[in-house]
Amino acid sequence: MMTFTKRTALLVITMIPSLISNYSIAAETGNLQLIQTQLPGTERFKPALLNKIHKLRIQRGNSYKARTTHIKKNGEATYTNRLFLESSPYLLQHAHNPVNWYPWSEDAFIAAVKLNRPVLLSIGYSTCHWCHVMESESFEDIKIAKYINENFIAIKVDREERPDIDAIYMAALQAMGQGTGWPLNIWLTPDKEPFYGGTYFPARDGDRGVSTGLLTLLKKLNRAYQQQPDEIHKISQELVDVISPNYSADTDRSLPTNDIFKHAMDYYENKFDSFNGGIGDAPKFPARTPIQFLLRYYRNTADKTALEIVELTLDKMAAGGIYDQIGGGFHRYSIDNEWLVPHFEKMLYDNALLVIDYLEAYQTTKNPDYKKIVNETLQYISRDMTSPQGSFYTATDADSKNDSGEYKEGYYFTWDDDEFSKIIGSKRDTIMKEYYGVTGMGNFDGRNILSTPFNHHEFVNTFNIRRPALEKNIEQSKKLLLKYRDKRNKPLRDEKIITAWNGLMISAYAKAGFILKNNDYINRATDSANFIIDNLIINDKLHRRFHENSAGLNGYLNDYAFFIASLIDLYESTFDIIWLKQAIKLDNVLEKQFEDKINGGFYLTSNDHEKLLYREKPAYDGSIPGGNSVHISNLLRLGLFTSQEMYYERATSALRAFSRELIKSPKDFSKMLNAVDFYNDEAKEIIIIKPENKSSESNIFLDELRNTFHPNHILSVITEGNDLKNQSSTISIADGKTAINGKTTVYVCKLGSCELPTTDIKIFSQQLKNK
Repeated sequence: MMTFTKRTALLVITMIPSLISNYSIAAETGNLQLIQTQLPGTERFKPALLNKIHKLRIQRGNSYKARTTHIKKNGEATYTNRLFLESSPYLLQHAHNPVNWYPWSEDAFIAAVKLNRPVLLSIGYSTCHWCHVMESESFEDIKIAKYINENFIAIKVDREERPDIDAIYMAALQAMGQGTGWPLNIWLTPDKEPFYGGTYFPARDGDRGVSTGLLTLLKKLNRAYQQQPDEIHKISQELVDVISPNYSADTDRSLPTNDIFKHAMDYYENKFDSFNGGIGDAPKFPARTPIQFLLRYYRNTADKTALEIVELTLDKMAAGGIYDQIGGGFHRYSIDNEWLVPHFEKMLYDNALLVIDYLEAYQTTKNPDYKKIVNETLQYISRDMTSPQGSFYTATDADSKNDSGEYKEGYYFTWDDDEFSKIIGSKRDTIMKEYYGVTGMGNFDGRNILSTPFNHHEFVNTFNIRRPALEKNIEQSKKLLLKYRDKRNKPLRDEKIITAWNGLMISAYAKAGFILKNNDYINRATDSANFIIDNLIINDKLHRRFHENSAGLNGYLNDYAFFIASLIDLYESTFDIIWLKQAIKLDNVLEKQFEDKINGGFYLTSNDHEKLLYREKPAYDGSIPGGNSVHISNLLRLGLFTSQEMYYERATSALRAFSRELIKSPKDFSKMLNAVDFYNDEAKEIIIIKPENKSSESNIFLDELRNTFHPNHILSVITEGNDLKNQSSTISIADGKTAINGKTTVYVCKLGSCELPTTDIKIFSQQLKNK
């Protein structure tokens, strides 16, 4: 990305507000005459488009429910726009707004050119609370919709389906000096170039304490666009120049050394909240505390501060309202310092990543509470977020209907004091209210978000109750509360299947299945992987999304990288070579269609993807790890499995591509730091050869790996005979290995050189520790 200069900042941040404020707004008069067969301020759709909408309405049948406040007496939606033809749950939420929405398409930009109109691009996702608020206040408003329809071309984008579009225009918003988040509303020229933007806008002047509401802003922007096009063009060009990256080759880029780990650790130690855990101030996101990096840092340095950050953060999150104390699983983030009041949506990716965090912390500390969180979270995913075919849904909403039918944030997850007492019964009432922090006043709009202010040891001492009795009360109360809660109106669930996020959850189940010796978890990982292979790989190419019984959209870097990682993880939990072969096959596609062979690293989009303002090469790790970070680790692992130097060379090239940014600001690359650790650690290759008909003998060696945190290794368990012949064709280092004297034998190798094979667990344990 180009350097953001002071001149550009002044141009973008100050010019647009002053430009649009130079024009007075004429008062609108007269009433809007609503014509139910067309959107306000538009012409009637052409017969061909109306026919498509009519046919799809019949196909969707009576089960389809329009989400809108504009309903005819017969129960049908008053308005229908082009989004009705889409399959994205988010776009369908807006399909009956009176706004004349287009999906992202060339048709929309052709219309903008033809009519000489600016484009209003609005980006969000189906479980976004403030997206819902803005829809209700503005996009369902007839007057605002009419003005948009008469003066703009309006486009809606689901950021979960189109991360490429979202990334470009989020970068533009950052360049404008604006806060980022969703909904993302940005105004473009018909050439797709941004010139102004923001996130949530209240509908009118004075709403929520703002001086300029959306309707006034729309009028000012339209006047500026129509009356000073040269200034708009100048601003848009400046923005495009700022956000367009420069991928020129740089031969001076050196590989990052271990010094960057201390640099990163200094930052996290300085920003650590030593009372509540986590990094920084509110709002608090789990991903801001890179648990996996800190555990690796502790393993390498024995720095107890790193472990302290991990333990306090994980303990406080698990005790807070960000964790669903009754149903398991984590909400997206906490709006306060204490992890108490969450933003109540639940995302698949958050829970997948947190399962890995707690698993690795369990391996490091042996704290059974971490194992409990892993199990409860995965049970939640199995119960509430798994499709009948075994794949995983995307997210659930923050809002749900209360008993009066009104949508309220967090209602499904919170409790009235009297209601809580009635459900759990008088015998448990006092003790459970103390345990969960329930009061008559509540802590969230008069209701109670459940948390556990005391850990079990503190609680039994403070309230003079034996631990077995406490745990029995907790278990019985959870069952009663969950059973009651299940009768409430559930939050909306986004049931599209995203390949990348399924990859993250497959990894979570596979790793948990191996470490906790739980075959059900491994089976769930297998089911989802099979679903992706059967439904989302078409003509050898991975697709992004599955919804309404069809796959769609080219796969992005994250889809390939995360799914490849999950296939490697699945191999290391099942030792079925088909998973490793599939990972290699998909990497071949990634290499051909995504890799920058000149400068290193991988682009977000394939070489046959739609052309946008620029082709992004994502680097940073945020709430979701960067695709480059994950795939560098994939390449290093595949290189060890196959002994093919080209994987190592490609990983090295990618690390060089990001080395300057990584060395300058390692805190922004928490997942890539794990890849650097793997790279510099000279990871071990562990090959366990079993004699035929003695399958159980390997368990003692596997238990050593389960019970100890050894992140930098690959693992194969192979049975002599046909299995050895089949696997060694892919895993070349296994070729020639045998079970000595008919006993399960372990080979621990590094850089292709192996220590003496052993059948002794003590020797194996020592070999793992050897540098």
